[in-house]
Amino acid sequence: MTSPTQASTAGTDTPGPEAESLSKDQAGQTGHAGRSPGQLMWMRFKRDRTGVISACVVIFFFAVAALAPVISWLYGKDPYTLYGLNNPGLLDPFGFPTGPNGGMSSEHWFGIEPELGRDVFMQLLYGMRTSLYTALVVTILMVATGVIIGLVGGYFGGKVDYWLGRVTDFLMSFPSQLFFIATMPVVTAVFVDPSEETPTYLRAVAMITVLWFLGWMSMARLVRSQVLSLREREFVEAAKVTGASPWRIIRRELLPNIFTPVLVQGTYMLPGAILSVAFLSFIGVGFVEPTPDWGRMFAVAGRIYENDPTYMFFPGVAMVIFVVAFNLLGDSVRDAFDPKSGR
Repeated sequence: MTSPTQASTAGTDTPGPEAESLSKDQAGQTGHAGRSPGQLMWMRFKRDRTGVISACVVIFFFAVAALAPVISWLYGKDPYTLYGLNNPGLLDPFGFPTGPNGGMSSEHWFGIEPELGRDVFMQLLYGMRTSLYTALVVTILMVATGVIIGLVGGYFGGKVDYWLGRVTDFLMSFPSQLFFIATMPVVTAVFVDPSEETPTYLRAVAMITVLWFLGWMSMARLVRSQVLSLREREFVEAAKVTGASPWRIIRRELLPNIFTPVLVQGTYMLPGAILSVAFLSFIGVGFVEPTPDWGRMFAVAGRIYENDPTYMFFPGVAMVIFVVAFNLLGDSVRDAFDPKSGR
């Protein structure tokens, strides 16, 4: 017996509207099914306008930080020269810029720093470079350590998981801010005589070490919980039956399945690391003069904001934009990987 649809199209070679619609749906399903999870994630991410804009902002910040020496050469200024002291007309007798809006002019786009007269634009670019790349190293170390400890504890379980869990709980109980303040001078004093100036590279290493030491625990907790739910799944059991080694199971079966939460958590950890680096410099135990840094700029602005409020404007706006953009980027990446968790 012929169906109504078949009867209506029996005498012609041209498919009907229903057939065209069905053909398009089948083609769309076939193309959709032929894409990898990474391609599907990328498609969903491109449709998220907020995520794309946030990604562009983040890339712009990192590009500007990386190209700071080139911009300095083109701009004709550097972050260390005391322009206000070399040109007496730029600062008044009290050490504040004589020009309006913090001394903004065609020569100094963002004005000059009170007291010393350094160029604010160059201070901001090199301070961005210092803060971003210090925080990036800290974040990479925290993510790597958390993933390793979480994988080992979650997969092997038993006493290994117990003792790793107790160490994690112990470190999480530390008051991080107070620990930073108390530990940084001790770490630097171990390698440098108190009467000598601590090299900048040693301060950077000390900050990275302290922030990493107390920063990997949340990642380890997250990875452990993911691995505990995955290690009993059928594909892991099948790998064990085939005689795969624990290292092969971790590398081939578990790591790919925890990539999404690790990536999302990492995008939230980087802004926190930037704020921690700025905090240490703000209170005087991180980067100090003459190293440009966001936190040190905030410390200077806190002393002179009543007489020169413009000086705080540019570093403040830059940090707020970067932190907000990176947090929004993390939300967009999470939604792209897992559409069911959409905002």
